[in-house]
Amino acid sequence: MEERRGDVGIGHGRTAGPGDGPPPAAVGGDERRRPGGTPYRIVSFVGRTLRGEWHGMVVEPFRQLLRRGLSGLVLAFVAAFGVIFFHAIAQHPTGATVVRLTGGVKAALPLPLALLRTPVSLYVPALDLPVWAGITQLFLAFALAELALGRARTLAIAYVTTLAGTLTVRVMIAMGPGWWGLGLPPETGQVLDTGPSAAVVGLFTYLAVVRRAPVVFALTGGSMVWESIVRPNLAGREHLIAVAAAIVLGLLHGRWRRPVRALTVLLHSRRAENRPTGGPDLSEPQAPPAAAESPAQAGAPAAARPPALADPPVPAHRVNEPRAQLR
Repeated sequence: MEERRGDVGIGHGRTAGPGDGPPPAAVGGDERRRPGGTPYRIVSFVGRTLRGEWHGMVVEPFRQLLRRGLSGLVLAFVAAFGVIFFHAIAQHPTGATVVRLTGGVKAALPLPLALLRTPVSLYVPALDLPVWAGITQLFLAFALAELALGRARTLAIAYVTTLAGTLTVRVMIAMGPGWWGLGLPPETGQVLDTGPSAAVVGLFTYLAVVRRAPVVFALTGGSMVWESIVRPNLAGREHLIAVAAAIVLGLLHGRWRRPVRALTVLLHSRRAENRPTGGPDLSEPQAPPAAAESPAQAGAPAAARPPALADPPVPAHRVNEPRAQLR
């Protein structure tokens, strides 16, 4: 038979058979165009991580700020102006006494009084730290947290991380000196423990864990570790405790809803099982019971009874008519 011209060669319309190899141009084309190896994977991973961190820590909060306006920065303004207010009052002797009595927290104080003063102590600046530099960090931490987490969760994280440091210091003082450096001497209980630094560290760490921001996490946690090494004081320990508490809260983020939902379903099922089945359903409205007749109404003649209970009157023109007999 005569062979067609279009069937000659793979490139002239003939389908490649199983014995034919791939086209020369396709062999190793992707491998030659795409750089391979470990350096490329590392650079790609770092790029994706930084892009995701930029989107989660900057882009999304900025979108929320454009959508909500200045109402999304209420906590940040309140925290900043609160620190400025208490700092201005503390410059006078009478004001310093008021600040100490309302927001001064020490480990030597009774626990109920310390818990009562802890929310106010967030706005009392520490004496050994620069106020205006700390206000910038405070405003940025509360602004990002409020835009990304909401007001209620921001306040909860700030208070829990601060309270964790305050309570853990009490445990360390109760342990006493020693314990491989974990215990503290009793004199530490007289050190004034105020300032929003633990809340700021806790908010940044919580955001870094929830938003998967390793750069922010390294800067926050690394700086706290370096501070505790260079200046081993009470504030450094509380900052490390705040970081640890924020990590735990960040890892538990979104996982408490399932147990709560399961517990709610279990309680509803138990309530449905314990509900009596033979008695009347109390959820449906029932008709009021009929009123009982009084003795006077029972002995009265039919004409004197109410119209609803008396026999209907017979018309005069039908009195003499014969009644129909029943079959």
